[in-house]
Amino acid sequence: MPTSIALIAHDNQKADLVALVQKYRGTVIRYHVIATANTGKQLQAVTGIAIELVRSKQDGGDLEIVARILAGEVACVICLFDPNQTHASVPDLLTLLRVCKIHNVPLATNLATADAVLQAFSKSRVAHLIFNPVAGQGNPDWDLALIRQILEPQVHLKVIFTKPDINPGDQAKASIAAIQKRNASVPGTDFMIASGGDGTISAVANALIDTDIPLGIIPRGTANAFSVALGIPTGLKQACETILTGNTCIVDAARCNGFPMILLAGIGFEAETVERADRDMKNLLGPLAYLVAGAQQLLEQKPFTVEVEIDGAIEQFQCGAMTIANAAPPTSVLAQGLGEVIPHDGLLDVTIGIAKNENLNIADWLLAIDAIGKLFTSALVKTQIENEGLVCFRTAQIKVTANPPQKVVVDGEIIGMTPVEITCIPGGLTLFAPMSSSLSLVRTKSSVPILTQPEG
Repeated sequence: MPTSIALIAHDNQKADLVALVQKYRGTVIRYHVIATANTGKQLQAVTGIAIELVRSKQDGGDLEIVARILAGEVACVICLFDPNQTHASVPDLLTLLRVCKIHNVPLATNLATADAVLQAFSKSRVAHLIFNPVAGQGNPDWDLALIRQILEPQVHLKVIFTKPDINPGDQAKASIAAIQKRNASVPGTDFMIASGGDGTISAVANALIDTDIPLGIIPRGTANAFSVALGIPTGLKQACETILTGNTCIVDAARCNGFPMILLAGIGFEAETVERADRDMKNLLGPLAYLVAGAQQLLEQKPFTVEVEIDGAIEQFQCGAMTIANAAPPTSVLAQGLGEVIPHDGLLDVTIGIAKNENLNIADWLLAIDAIGKLFTSALVKTQIENEGLVCFRTAQIKVTANPPQKVVVDGEIIGMTPVEITCIPGGLTLFAPMSSSLSLVRTKSSVPILTQPEG
């Protein structure tokens, strides 16, 4: 649903409109407000609410509002007219009525209906949806239509489409500023939703770290690893229903060389695998792209030396792969050395795959494949495995240098080369999660119901 409210009032109705907006000020300021010039100026002067002014009614301002309705920007119209001047206003009112009827936009023409409309809006929440139209393999138009169908009218959606030349995190920051301003008056009313792959979700999550603004996740990527790791449904319908429950939980976040990290960082094998699984391969094979790319990389991966620094202590290892995880699904097998990556313990899970020889032979790769199988089993049974080819530990902060320098992947995106410094941010994110999720049992915030108490 659009997130603009349009206001029109005849001269002898302006005082009533001002009183109505004052009564529902906490609701009105959560929306973008459009008003005809004279009405808007009076509202601004009395209420202090920011209002976009169109032309006066005499100069066609009501027709400008009609155009905004046709563009799908208006959630409701309040038009308080003078019944003694109806003869002069009939054509304009009929146009407004017809357009609102066609586009199913609520139109209030007296105080009783206006009060009812704003009371209904006071029960709804506003969500800023960062939507990546090129994520995954589905039809983005159908996906967005289904999201709207499920979430509205309980949630008024402000949809922001990602663009190739703009970081989704920057788009999220603009929305966060608006949310914080509105939540200052009515705490906990507005929130963010990210819909796309792990890259989009990671960028939006980074902007939300330490803000306490809840994040809803509607996964539409190839792997959807973050959703799987946290028990958030990967189906569109179920993910939307999870948001509507209002149940929230707190999880850790992390930063790697300043980049956001909600999942994991991979050095060596995993980074090379992700780079191989390019967009064309993912479009063709879906999740299998990572399996094919991994098999190809396994035959070419060269061992390297890593220098690990924790709390001033330094150790060296010769390895083929290293993973530092904040959260990880069972399918991220190279993160599963400790049996389970706990996303709310304030620690990073480190798994290092040791390489015994500088030049790997077939026997070494067979051992590596065996270790990967055991890691997958470890994830399924949530029990640490004993394997001489693995070094596993937990830490809140780590610095890694590699020789020769290695590519680094963070949450599915190549960010550069080693060295890297990764720091956990305990309790950095608030997420909507299912009541059945294990996260709901640990460090859970109070539920934030989508339907709030009405004003007035």
